[in-house]
Parts: sequence; structure tokens; C-alpha cells
Amino acid sequence: MRPTYAEIRSRFEAEQQAGGLLRSEKDLPLSYEAITPEWLSIVLAANHRGAKVVSLRLGDTNEGTSSRRRIFLQWNSAGKSALLPESVFCKGTQRLESRYLLGMNGGIEAEVTFYNALRRGLAIEAPRPLFARFDPETFNSIVILEDMTGRVEFCQHATEMPLERAQSQMRLFAALHSAYYESPELSSTLARFNDWEDYFAITVEEAGFGEACQRGFAQAEEVIPPALFRRAGEIWPATLKSVARHRELPRTFLHSDPHLKNWYATPGGEMGLNDWQCACKGNWGRDLSYAITTALTTESRRAWERDLLRLYLDALASSGGPRIGFDKAWTIYRQQTFGALAWWTGTLGQPPEAPIMQPRESSIEFIGRMTRAIDDLDALGSFKE
Repeated sequence: MRPTYAEIRSRFEAEQQAGGLLRSEKDLPLSYEAITPEWLSIVLAANHRGAKVVSLRLGDTNEGTSSRRRIFLQWNSAGKSALLPESVFCKGTQRLESRYLLGMNGGIEAEVTFYNALRRGLAIEAPRPLFARFDPETFNSIVILEDMTGRVEFCQHATEMPLERAQSQMRLFAALHSAYYESPELSSTLARFNDWEDYFAITVEEAGFGEACQRGFAQAEEVIPPALFRRAGEIWPATLKSVARHRELPRTFLHSDPHLKNWYATPGGEMGLNDWQCACKGNWGRDLSYAITTALTTESRRAWERDLLRLYLDALASSGGPRIGFDKAWTIYRQQTFGALAWWTGTLGQPPEAPIMQPRESSIEFIGRMTRAIDDLDALGSFKE
């Protein structure tokens, strides 16, 4: 059973009062400032005899749903000889606000589990984990990743997405989804991940996102097609139908939050996905609809979306997944636009207890793109077909 806000706060306060010495890999820092060279030596150099972090320097703060920070490391001669990293990128939930949302919906456990149990077995472009751990009682966590700063291009909400990169996104999804498509491992290896409809229900009902979604839709009127805005009363019922469809559709493993800002481009032009805290089990349509309608400008989406869907379906079958007919897939794609939209109307109209998750301009840009897609595709009519 998920803890309440009051329980999460009480556990947080008890943790803060107790302090927290960093003596082993089982201990988690209460802040980035609490991290010591000795602890980093333990978690990063356990397999390198004699290697030790001599000193560290914290990079700039970067707050969102979680707390993100680079750490610059100075190693002793053994660490340098082992070519251990001079910097790492960290994500953590040291703040109470982060633990409210990500603790309730399972996002903390999902990301740590992805990096510890799944990442190495997936033939996709994604960050390489160096250490990941969470406390199931307090929801404190830290994920330490390779620092790709300067080596890849991280996307922003206004990043231009050429066709070749959009095609790379489809290939990544095909590789990801085919790995666990209706697999017995969904209830064994992936047992700790939520089903999408459960993840959604917890976020909406217990973490307060239901009202936030409807509030955010109203706040974004300036970028929503007028004809669709006049049908505002139909959006939430369609969202619930979109989510409910996952109970009857084939399941696989999903990233589940593949908006443009969670992608990066390698020097070779292939696309990679980071930020796996919404990872769950559900139908492939969520990932595809969410990615296409946020990554592409309206003009590019209109020109490319059918061909991109066909590319994905062919790549899925070639990777060992099923052969899905285009017409059936097209209906799923249209229906899943609503669940994707909810993640951004909820972000714009967010609950007061949640951390500031995204800049307003990102929310507005993505809501505009997604609602124009919903309008273009007559997605409201897709449930009648």
C-alpha cells in the first residue's frame, strides 16, 4: 500500500533528524553537499583495487521532478590508471517534494530498477549506470550515471528534429518494445514495474494530477485549437478511455515519458533516451504517440507520422515482435494521444505539493503540438471506430 503525504513527510523528517553517515553503499546522501570522497570511492571504485577519490567538486544545481547535479572527481594514481571518470551525472530525490510524487507513483523504484536490472540487457542507446539505489521506506535515492556532457546533444523543447532522427527514435522503440513484447518476464523480471493504468491512477488520484490536468488544459487555451478547446469536457473522459485500453491491448516495457527533452543525439546521429522514472508496462502506442507528437513540429508530424508508424511496425516485426496491421496501429496511435497530453497539462497545472517540474514554455509548446495532433487526427472520434 502506498504511503500518504503525511507518512512520507514523517519519514523524511525522521531521516533528516537522524543525520546519516555515509559508511557503505547501503547509505544514501541526504544532500549533494553531504557526499564525501570516501563514499564515492566505495560506490564507484569497488572493482578497482587501491582507487580512491581524493576530492570532489559539485556542479550547478538543476532542480525539477528530481534533483540533478554533475560531480567532478579527482582520483589518486590508481584511479587515474584505471581510467575512472573525471565527472559523473547524478539524479536524486533528496528533496521532500520529489518524494511526494515519485514515491507515490513508483517512479523512484522504476528508475533504479531499470538501471540495475534491465539497462545492460537492452540493445538501445541509453545512459550507462555507475550506481543506483533507493530506500523503499524514505524514498531517498540516487542514480549515478556516466557524464555525457559535451559528447552528445541533449534535446530541448525547441530542438529541431530532422526526419533521420525521428526515424532513429522509431528504431529505438522497436528494439525496446520487442525485448519484452507479451513476454513472461513482464511478471517476473519486470514484476516491480507498474502497469501503465496503475501508474496513471496513482499519479492522478493519490498525487493530485487529475485536477491538475484539467486545470492545465484551461491554462493552455492560447495554444489549443479553438474547436478542440470548445470540446474541453470530452478530453478527460477520452483520457480515461485511452488509459483503460491498456488493459486489453498487448503489453511490453515502456519508457512512458519520451517527450523531446528526454532524448539526446549521439555524434553518429542516433537517438538515445534518458530519464526512466516513468518506466512501466503497457502498450507500445503510448511511447510512440507521445514521442511523435512532442518531438516534431506540427508541419513535420503531418508530413511524416504515417511513414514513421510504418517504419516502427516493420522494425518491431524485424526485431522479433509481432506483425501489426497499419489500420489497427493507427487507431491505437490516435487514441494514445490523450494519455500523453495528460502528462503535460498535469505538469502545467501541477499540484501545489509537487516540485516545479518543467518551465512553462516547455509545457505550452508540447501541449500546443499534442492538441493540434488530437485535432488533426480526430482522436476524439477514434474510440467510435
